[in-house]
Amino acid sequence: MLKKELRTKYKALRKELTESEIEQKSLAIANALLPLPIWDKTYFHLFLSINEQKEIDTEFILHLLSGKDKEIIISKSDFESRKMTHFLLTDNTKIKKNQHNIPEPVDGIEVPANKIDVVFVPLLAFDKKGNRVGYGKGFYDKFLSECKPGVIKIGLSFFEAEELISDIFEGDVLLDYCVCPNGVYKF
Repeated sequence: MLKKELRTKYKALRKELTESEIEQKSLAIANALLPLPIWDKTYFHLFLSINEQKEIDTEFILHLLSGKDKEIIISKSDFESRKMTHFLLTDNTKIKKNQHNIPEPVDGIEVPANKIDVVFVPLLAFDKKGNRVGYGKGFYDKFLSECKPGVIKIGLSFFEAEELISDIFEGDVLLDYCVCPNGVYKF
């Protein structure tokens, strides 16, 4: 399927999810992360959920990372340059929604992308080869290409893999894992 068709399909499927389903599936995804070989790493990048888009509630993962004493990195998006600036999440970090309802840090301690060990990647759909479909702005492909070689890229999805995304571009960055409520895909 084409990315455009997948965006339409999965936005519609997400709209049908109840708050209770989102909470249950999000908790299942957080629990499915536990056996992954990532917990010896230090710097974890996590997106903060856009509730209006019915994204995975990353609050459970946030608690998991905090409980394991990990350094948590969150980002601020610049829609003109399509770049993300990354900040260390601390007790003093102020979060504010931007014009697209994305919760972002107001400011803080900046962290370079090449310091990050693990990135949890938001997506709408993914295929069995590790390709992903996001919202189509290219923020994460650009960000992931700035990360160090060997950074672990973990997609988070309410839904299972598509067979194949047919319109993949050279700049698209493959996932290493995708975690769903029913288990983990490894690529």
